[in-house]
Amino acid sequence: MTIETMRSSEVKELLEKIAGFDKAGGDERVKKIVHRLMHDIFQIIEDFDVTPEEFWSAAYYVGELGANGETGLLAPGLGMDRYLDIRQDAEDEQAGLAGGTSRTIEGPLYVAGAPISEGFARMDDGSDREAEVILIKGQVTDDKGAPIANAVVDIWHADTKGAYSFFDQSQTEYHLRRRIKTDAYGRYAAQSIMPSGYGCPPEGSTQKLLNLLGRHGRRPAHIHYFVAKPGFKHLTTQINISGDEYTFDDFAFATREELVVDAKPVEHSETAAKHGVTGPITEVEFNVVLVATDKAELHERHARRRALETTE
Repeated sequence: MTIETMRSSEVKELLEKIAGFDKAGGDERVKKIVHRLMHDIFQIIEDFDVTPEEFWSAAYYVGELGANGETGLLAPGLGMDRYLDIRQDAEDEQAGLAGGTSRTIEGPLYVAGAPISEGFARMDDGSDREAEVILIKGQVTDDKGAPIANAVVDIWHADTKGAYSFFDQSQTEYHLRRRIKTDAYGRYAAQSIMPSGYGCPPEGSTQKLLNLLGRHGRRPAHIHYFVAKPGFKHLTTQINISGDEYTFDDFAFATREELVVDAKPVEHSETAAKHGVTGPITEVEFNVVLVATDKAELHERHARRRALETTE
């Protein structure tokens, strides 16, 4: 039974007052969204006969989620980030901007302002001497295969314990975070260490809900990317390292098959040697294809709260 047929006039009037439909001020779009949101919440209460105890338990959970700073963790865990990507993929298709490297979720752990270098960077500080040394490399091209020089490849990833600098105060500033400008041939390279996957805090708000859903909160080993160049659609993506237990079972729904990359141990890497890195190393190659567009608003990443990023 719908709320329209149960006490319909009383509930209808209440919803309109909640959304401010009877007031002249405010934002019309926000009013309509709040009206729809509260209508659907009321409908859920009716459909599932939600008790006051259950309602207040949910309300307290939302408060705990914010206090724990886990909103950005729960959103991908409930597929919200993936859903937004699905919508953007469809919008690109309609606008004739499909193609290029697939997007996938950003996650909540980006930090703005990482050091920038030309062509090559060392991402780790050398403190973890037991870590597997990797060379991340690739080429940025357009959708016709032409190299894109001076594209900014912004890379960040976790350490061998699954923790990220800035959020983990034990790590040095901008550890495992770098921006690299591609060379004349669109190439970039970075020396780093193999990241580990990680899990949601076991006692945290996100895992509490996942437990009720019978789900784990694990992510595979992965490496995040922003890739940007004026005249091209900004790319937000990440690669998953093949062979991880959770490569195709990511709680954040970020895995796309075309973004799963092999880590290949080699005795000698020509790319690494060009930058003074000798000896055995593990190569992780990820080539990026950007899509050209004259829509300036698509050249930049979308606005959201990010650590150390100004809104100016």
